[in-house]
Amino acid sequence: MHLHILSFASTVKIDVNAFMSEEISTTSQSPGETVTLAWINLMRAQQRLLAAMERDFKSAGMPPLGWYDVLWELARSDDGRLRPFEIEERTLLAQYNLSRLIDRLEKKGLVERRTFDDDGRGRWVAITEKGRRLRTEMWEVYAQSIARHLGAKLPDGDAARLASLLSRLA
Repeated sequence: MHLHILSFASTVKIDVNAFMSEEISTTSQSPGETVTLAWINLMRAQQRLLAAMERDFKSAGMPPLGWYDVLWELARSDDGRLRPFEIEERTLLAQYNLSRLIDRLEKKGLVERRTFDDDGRGRWVAITEKGRRLRTEMWEVYAQSIARHLGAKLPDGDAARLASLLSRLA
């Protein structure tokens, strides 16, 4: 099973006192203390897990997690190809970041751009065999990282409950 973790921000810094201030909590739309703490813990856990996984990739001599995300989406798509906007929707990478990432992946021979319109404006991004091999190698590191940083800390029952709770937010 693939665990797809998306980054909300490169750095999350939260001032707990600001979240708990009277001014914020007096409106009917303000979250309660429990919901606020859940948000803070979710953001902190997300940031720490992603940082740990990025370190694992770097230690293994692998490219960053964003590369895996794009290669994974391409590999699991029909015919191993997607249009750029489809990759953007599936990975939640900003268009300008995605364009640069696709450029880097293409330079490494991991993807190739193919036109599908007669006028050449429509383009596919297709994963290459080299890209499939790298994604498989990256998964070995990623799977171990998920097991070490998440699985070792959550028994299966807790992991199932967390997955269920988080699916309500997705």
